[in-house]
Amino acid sequence: MTLLRTSIAALFLLNLVTLSTAPAADAGIGTSFKGPIGLQLYSLREQFGKDVPGSLNKVSDMGFKNVELAGTYDRTPAEFKVELAKHGLKAISAHFGYDDFKNKLGSVVQDAKELGVQYAGCAWITHSGPFNEKTCREAAEVFNKAGEALAKEDIKFFYHTHGYEFVPFGSETLFDLLVKETDAKNVVYEMDVFWVVHAGHKPDDVFEKHGNRFELVHLKDMKKGTPTGLLTGGTDVKNDVPLGTGLIDYRRTLAAAQKAGVKWYFIEDESPTSEDQIPQSLKYLENVTW
Repeated sequence: MTLLRTSIAALFLLNLVTLSTAPAADAGIGTSFKGPIGLQLYSLREQFGKDVPGSLNKVSDMGFKNVELAGTYDRTPAEFKVELAKHGLKAISAHFGYDDFKNKLGSVVQDAKELGVQYAGCAWITHSGPFNEKTCREAAEVFNKAGEALAKEDIKFFYHTHGYEFVPFGSETLFDLLVKETDAKNVVYEMDVFWVVHAGHKPDDVFEKHGNRFELVHLKDMKKGTPTGLLTGGTDVKNDVPLGTGLIDYRRTLAAAQKAGVKWYFIEDESPTSEDQIPQSLKYLENVTW
């Protein structure tokens, strides 16, 4: 009897050790959605503006290991990289201004190198009035030059969709033209699912047409009742809601993204309640199935 009790106790302790040393599941990773997942730090822009180390703690505590940047909050790229490392975080990609790519390309390349990112891109093409063919073709030239310069440093250039690019152009759109006019070797794309839907298009259709060009994705859901079919590239930030609670069919979208071979997924939540909503979005990704 004593031997049996000793064996049971030993087995119990062994199980405890095994559980304590087993790797924790990655945040946002589930049976269907495999990621890899990261956070666009712009989601916590107000917090970062006040306290960078504290905000990075919050990002790490949510379970993120990878991030996408949109600025370095009064720190040099090298300093910000060190801050990230202190909190167990790595920058996979970074956003820079369109005009910087156009007029200060060398500086952008240097900053991207110092950050150690795999991708450097932009999310807005400077334009006044409706987006047009002339601006689209000019942007393609800027992107091709940027892509060529970054490729020499083993960094990929990307453009992040913002919705206004889906202006009709013959039987297609100006976004289709932009994709065709950019060099597939050096220019890839980041689909912002929210903005594709805002423009009145279905993300899975866009993935089917240009899937091999999309290597990054922004995940955020849209409040039910939000008007779509617009080409403004803008809406009330309160229309950002946790994944799975809005009007976007994320089961269909995520399945299409994975089929297309997307390499990185970033949650972006621009709402004033993003700090509360981001964990809800992670939970959705962990449990969604298709």
